[in-house]
This record gives sequence, structure tokens and C-alpha cells, in this order.
Amino acid sequence: MTKREGEPAPDFTMTASGGRTVSLQALRGRPFVLYFYPRADTPGCTRQACAFQEALPQLGALGIEVIGVSKDKLKPIEKFAEKYGLKFPLASDDSGVAEAYGTWVEKSMYGKKYMGMERTTFLVDGEGRIARVWPKVKVEGHAAEVMQAVGAMRSSR
Repeated sequence: MTKREGEPAPDFTMTASGGRTVSLQALRGRPFVLYFYPRADTPGCTRQACAFQEALPQLGALGIEVIGVSKDKLKPIEKFAEKYGLKFPLASDDSGVAEAYGTWVEKSMYGKKYMGMERTTFLVDGEGRIARVWPKVKVEGHAAEVMQAVGAMRSSR
């Protein structure tokens, strides 16, 4: 079940692109966007990552970091980040972070059931609580929607 607004963000530590490691502990005190995507370098995931890359200057000016998460191994993630010039960390979830956030779900295609990533975005506040959840994300306009929510979160302080 997907984590809900107001709940504590589940703890995580993951290896990410650019030789980085991302963790909830290291992000304490700073709000961030954690988005889960199905697979690196596929059409929808590419559009989503590129939209967040375009929004990075505005999000950064608001003090918001962006982290993308998939079950891909680090090598294809690195190639994806390099190919599209993605400056924010893309993390490889090999430790059950997607399960903890409730984004690793049963899916169905052509009558076959399988486990896969549900495209979901979380806005986590500086205290480590989930401020906003976007389940089953539609890529078009999503980064702008996230920026609007960040602005609203900032102005309500």
C-alpha cells in the first residue's frame, strides 16, 4: 500500500548515478522530491526525467532536491543519466525501498500478472514526513504540478 501524506517517509540508503549515495538521513532538514519510475531510458520515464531536469533550477532555488528511483541496475541508470544530461541522482533500488513506499505493485498486461514499479512521486518535507503523494503519475505536466505543490508548501510555512 502506498505511503500516505502525513506519514513518516520510510528510511532508505541507495547507490545513485554519479558515484553518489542518497539517504533519508543525509536529507534530514531539507525537503525533497522522491519519484519512482518503471525503467531507465524508456519513453515515459525519459520524458519524466527530462521534465524534472528542466525544473531543477526552479526547484533548487526553492531548496528542493530531486531523486529518481528504479529497480534498474546502476550501469543502465548511469547510461540513462549521461545520455540525457540528468544532473540529479537516479538511484538503484536493490534494497526494497519501492516496497517500503508501496510503489512495487502487481501489474497486469495481456492477462499476465507481474510485479512492477508504479510511477509515483513523493514530496518529503524537512522533518522527513510525506507532504504530498502523486500515485499513478501521468507524465505530461507532472513536474509543473510538483513545482506548484512545492511553492504551496513553502508559502504555508
